[in-house]
Amino acid sequence: MTTAHEAPVHRHRTGSRCRPSCPPTPEPGHRSPVPGLLAVATATGVAFGVHALVPAVNPSTVAVVIGAIAVNIGLHHPSLHVGTHVASHRFLRLAVVLLGLQLGLQQLLDLGPRGALVVVTTVTVTFTGTRLLGRLLGVPPARSLLVATGFSICGASAVAAMEEVAGGDEDDTAVAIALVTLCGSLAIVLLPLLREPLGLDPAAFGSWVGASVHDVGQTVATADRVPGALTTAVVVKLSRVVLLAPLVAGTAVALRRRTPAAATGRRPPLLPLFVAGFLAAIAVASTGLLPDPVLHGAKVLQEVLLAAALVGLGTGIHLPVLRRTGGRAL
Repeated sequence: MTTAHEAPVHRHRTGSRCRPSCPPTPEPGHRSPVPGLLAVATATGVAFGVHALVPAVNPSTVAVVIGAIAVNIGLHHPSLHVGTHVASHRFLRLAVVLLGLQLGLQQLLDLGPRGALVVVTTVTVTFTGTRLLGRLLGVPPARSLLVATGFSICGASAVAAMEEVAGGDEDDTAVAIALVTLCGSLAIVLLPLLREPLGLDPAAFGSWVGASVHDVGQTVATADRVPGALTTAVVVKLSRVVLLAPLVAGTAVALRRRTPAAATGRRPPLLPLFVAGFLAAIAVASTGLLPDPVLHGAKVLQEVLLAAALVGLGTGIHLPVLRRTGGRAL
């Protein structure tokens, strides 16, 4: 329902709501995705080139920044919209599926009961605490849900997995992506500086990084700055990622009970199809049948697809909208 002072919202083809400040989602039939995909490929290459020159700078961070700069200085021409939309939606979902191949039951066994307790406690406190803070600060429910998911699990990939369930708009996704990128990038710089004052040995520091940093790439970049911390950090981090599917499914069930379909015209999916693919990939990886070269190739492809998707998502970060809508979330 709208008042006389409010413009009506419209829905994208994905079913998400969008305020008038959002650019309309282009229909693929109207323009070719090729120009946009070529631009995304170029920006992705630049992101990995910057990472090669400055290893401490994560390619995902560079990708988001490139996309945001492009849209805010007027380089995101309408002819590119279809391609960047494909990248930000389909590539990100493929990246989430491939992320499952980096996981397996062995990670959980290596973690042990105490490590598993740390992971479950961290995810639970971060997710519920962020949502409670969002409610207290007046952050829209969909936005606080996306921010909470991104911070508690694995950054942009988790935001993508929860997007359909949350039912928010483009601004909600843009704010969540911007915040996980900002805070995860700050962690790369700040956490290693805090290790010695806190008296953490490499293993303890790795556990801290794995339990707290958002994106997998950001976790690797942070832990890699302290010799001996990387293995522990990756094991703890990937154990957090395992909780992505149950968190999405549990949230969908809760929202279905709270919001009947008759009241909204739609119900959040119990498990988006690509999240089911993520679970299937975990199951395949757990069999041990895939050779190491295949797993390594899948990991590289996942990183490239994620960076490309983040270029597309970066084009949704309009600074005037972010200034107007992102303050409470920050």
